[in-house]
Amino acid sequence: MAAIVQMLSTLLLLSLWSLGDGLSLNYYEKTCPGFESAITDVVKKAAANDKTVPAALLRMHFHDCFIRGCDGSVLLNSVGQNTAEKDGPPNISLHAFYVIDDAKKAVEALCPGIVSCADVLALAARDAVVISGGPTWEVPKGRKDGRVSKATETRQLPAPTFNISQLQQSFSQRGLSMADLVALSGGHTLGFAHCSSFQNRIHKFDASHDIDPSLAPGFASNLRSICPLGNTAKNAGSSMDTSPTTFDNTYFKLLLQGKSLFSSDQSLLTTSGTKGLVSEFSTSKEAFNEAFVKSMIKMSSLTGGQEVRLDCRKVN
Repeated sequence: MAAIVQMLSTLLLLSLWSLGDGLSLNYYEKTCPGFESAITDVVKKAAANDKTVPAALLRMHFHDCFIRGCDGSVLLNSVGQNTAEKDGPPNISLHAFYVIDDAKKAVEALCPGIVSCADVLALAARDAVVISGGPTWEVPKGRKDGRVSKATETRQLPAPTFNISQLQQSFSQRGLSMADLVALSGGHTLGFAHCSSFQNRIHKFDASHDIDPSLAPGFASNLRSICPLGNTAKNAGSSMDTSPTTFDNTYFKLLLQGKSLFSSDQSLLTTSGTKGLVSEFSTSKEAFNEAFVKSMIKMSSLTGGQEVRLDCRKVN
C-alpha cells in the first residue's frame, strides 16, 4: 500500500512539472542578448555588500525548484487569504529577495517582458556559486513563472532531520538520483544554519543518547554551547562548514570527521553508494564540481510555470 501511495505521489508531483521542456542555452539569443551580464553585475554588487547573499540565492533556487519546479513561485508575496511559499515554515529564513528584484529590473530595462523571474533566479544562483569560487556552467533557459504559491506545499521540501530513505523518496519524486542528492548536498558548503535545524542532534537525541553519537565530541560540545537547550535567540546557529563563504569541498571532509550539522548530512554516510561519493568528493574538488554542475542543471530543468512576470513578487 505504501508503495502505491508513493507512486501516486510521484505521479502527482511530476504532473505539475515537466523535465526541461522548451529550455535551451540560446533561448534569449535574439530577444534579449547580453542580459546575463546584467544579472551577474547585480549579484556581484549585492555579494560585495553582504557576504551571505550567495548562499541565500543558491538556497532560494533549490527551494523554488523542489515545490512546483523552477517557476519562481518562491518569489511571490502572500496575498489576501493565501499564504505564499516564502512565508512557509521552512522558508522563513530565506532572504536576499531584493537581489532578484534588482536583477529583474536591470533585465527589464534591456528587454521588457521577455525574461522570466524563474530564469533570473536560476542564473543568479549560478552566479552565486561562481562568485564564491565554485564552477561555472551554461544555464538552460526558457522557464516560465508560476501563478500558484502556497505555504502548505513547503512541507514537500526535504527537512534537515530526514534520514536517507526520506531523502531518496524526496529526490526520486523529482527525477533526481542518489548521486544528485550527494552532489547537491554539497551546496551546504555555503551559508549558516539556525539552531532549530540541528537541535535534534545535540539535545535529547534518543532514549539512550542526549547527543547524536555520530557527532565528533568536541564539535558537539561547541554546538551545545552555541545552542543551549531552550535557546530562543533568533540568530543563533553555526556556519555550514569552516569556509562558509567559499564554494569548495570542505563540507565533505568535515562530514567524514563527524562534523556535519544536519541529520540529513550524516545520513549520506549510511549507504555504501552515497558514502563512496562523499569520500570521492572529499578528496577531489574537481570531481565534486563536475557532479554539482551536472546535478544543478538537472534540478534546474524542472519546469512548470505559465507566464513571464513583470514583477517577481506578484502574478501579472
